[in-house]
Amino acid sequence: MLESLLARNIEWSAARHDADPGYFARLAALQAPEFFWIGCSDSRVPANVVAGLDPGEVFVHRNVANVVHSADLNLLSALEFAVEALKVREIIVCGHYGCGGVKAATEDLPHGLSDHWLEPIRRLARSYAVDLAACGDDEDRRDKLAELNVIEGVRRVSETPILQKAWARGADVRVHGLIYGLKDGRLRNLDCSTGPGHFVEETAR
Repeated sequence: MLESLLARNIEWSAARHDADPGYFARLAALQAPEFFWIGCSDSRVPANVVAGLDPGEVFVHRNVANVVHSADLNLLSALEFAVEALKVREIIVCGHYGCGGVKAATEDLPHGLSDHWLEPIRRLARSYAVDLAACGDDEDRRDKLAELNVIEGVRRVSETPILQKAWARGADVRVHGLIYGLKDGRLRNLDCSTGPGHFVEETAR
């Protein structure tokens, strides 16, 4: 399996070089992505592929069920680097329908360490129990919960000191929530975007 992977890499590298001889030289010289992507680790949802972007156009952090934990130093370090060093101005939290992590969060079964990781999704399920109960079946409920998890992720990213400081100094950074459909390959905007001053305005009301 490893030899097959390495062989495919050689083929891809050669094809890429033939199509654009300066491609790798440009990538090696500078990393200047336009987007920071917080997504799920699911192998069926690679950020640059589903967004139609080339390597170098998107800086990526992925974890199980694209959960934004306020104490996740891995995510926060990547977020800080994206905003402060790479000057990324578009942050995307992207979940997907049919998410195994969301499904695990709704099951009364032991899943080991992932049970601790998925606790924020369980809290969301309790908070929106009435809305979720109105969904047609279990799959609809899980998909709705996946959407709610993305919206919550956008809110949590926006509340981090990293974003608050960036906004305070006038940086035009925006955070968006998207959901990906495994069945049709489409990204959908959940219309929960935030930008400079958003939480200041909300607090003042």
